[in-house]
Amino acid sequence: MKALTWQGKRKVTVEEVSDPVIVEPTDAIVKITSSAICGSDLHLYELFGPFIDRGDILGHEPMGVVVEVGADVTQLAVGDRVVVPFNISCGHCFMCRRGLQSQCETTQVREYGSGAALFGYTKLYGQVPGGQAEYLRVPLADYNHVRVGDDLPDDRYLFLSDILPTAWQGVNYARMPDEGTLAVMGLGPVGQFAARVGVHLGYRVLAVDPEPARREMAERHGVLTYDLTDTVIEELRDLTDGRGADGVVDAVGLEAHGNPGVKFAQSAVGLLPDPLAQKVLDTAGMDRLAAVYASIDLVRRGGTVSLSGVYAGDADILPLKTMFDKQISLRMGQCNVKRWIDTLLPLVEDPADPLGVMDLVTHHAPLEDAPGLYETFQKKEDGCIKVVLNPAG
Repeated sequence: MKALTWQGKRKVTVEEVSDPVIVEPTDAIVKITSSAICGSDLHLYELFGPFIDRGDILGHEPMGVVVEVGADVTQLAVGDRVVVPFNISCGHCFMCRRGLQSQCETTQVREYGSGAALFGYTKLYGQVPGGQAEYLRVPLADYNHVRVGDDLPDDRYLFLSDILPTAWQGVNYARMPDEGTLAVMGLGPVGQFAARVGVHLGYRVLAVDPEPARREMAERHGVLTYDLTDTVIEELRDLTDGRGADGVVDAVGLEAHGNPGVKFAQSAVGLLPDPLAQKVLDTAGMDRLAAVYASIDLVRRGGTVSLSGVYAGDADILPLKTMFDKQISLRMGQCNVKRWIDTLLPLVEDPADPLGVMDLVTHHAPLEDAPGLYETFQKKEDGCIKVVLNPAG
């Protein structure tokens, strides 16, 4: 089959690789019809090379049709159309029963002290082949799927794999009061959905992003948007009687604008031998923290900052004095996808499309075009906000 593979920093290529096969009786094989490029895939493209091997298959936002099931699979049949959640969980362990599927005790990657395994996302999360490919092996398939209907296009359902539940969880974690003010830092795909979720739930939503195309898209969904300027925090605080937002979702993460010294350090890591680079990434303060600092500055006293963007450093410096003084709550973590599906599935199937899932994708392309589109997405060129690859043609 054809698959998108990692070959080095800022180098991904489509290669012919072996088709996946049933390994465990609980596996299924899915023929991929759509697979999105996620903002966190760009961290692999740019930064996490020390934890990836050449030839690893990327991608963790796939959906498709079941073409084979293992002997112990009882909840799926050949021909079922499914979305595949990005985290791999069992559904019955202590964590899964508590709605913490991203911490699944069956698939935790204990070698690296990480939570549940993820598709297509480095040794830190199990080095499981990903879904930017023609076929995908799905472990623990009875639980790791969302069965969907046959009548609606893939774009209606695809984002249930990651970014829509990630955004919903991000807003939920912000612990918003009724009719409160929610701020969203960053209007990439997760930020777009977090802002729309906030509008859908009745909040006033203020969002910040330096890209005009991203602001224009958000404005179509009732979001008040602002450029990333030196005075934007003061502007937003003025809109909330000087207090700040009730909750802030940081949808940016470790590669935020700003922090030029850390940006240089991130680039330098790529020049180190992998074992040394792994140690640096695992223990150093390697995140560009402009977005989280701004979120802490913007949230009102007693409010909550919710981190949906990915952070990776273990020695990052947070302003604990300010956080303590402002009595800020901080919530974060990989999304527990299956926890939110029962709430989100009716919304994506609603003919009114209340979360605007049909107004996100800016680029549809065959799998062969993926390498160029990784670069386009990273550089924010050609109005690129969300890329969906169609391996099945």
